[in-house]
Amino acid sequence: MTQLSEEICTPCRINSPAITNKEIAELRPLISDWNLILENGVSKLDKTYMFRGFSNALKFTITIASLAEDQGHHPRLVTEWGKVRVTWWTHKIRGLHRNDFIMASKTDSAAIISEGE
Repeated sequence: MTQLSEEICTPCRINSPAITNKEIAELRPLISDWNLILENGVSKLDKTYMFRGFSNALKFTITIASLAEDQGHHPRLVTEWGKVRVTWWTHKIRGLHRNDFIMASKTDSAAIISEGE
């Protein structure tokens, strides 16, 4: 099985199926540091990354924004001094899709690169 971070998001439509509880259970260990949250009845993946200062947090935000544009899948990004909160879910289906797990994994990979800079 390839790593999630190496996969590419597939286009999602309103009638695309949400991920099943079984699939969530299989994928969660691959992004174990992410929280599964429920907001207004919508399941989402959520994680906060810590950085030294605002400019490092902003650089990471820009990296994730670029990655989101490349994949055509966009998160909620909240940038503050020294931290960035990233939340993934699939807006069209009001829930989780495999794409969200792929992007969470890609976000983790980008964080590792950002920490090394």
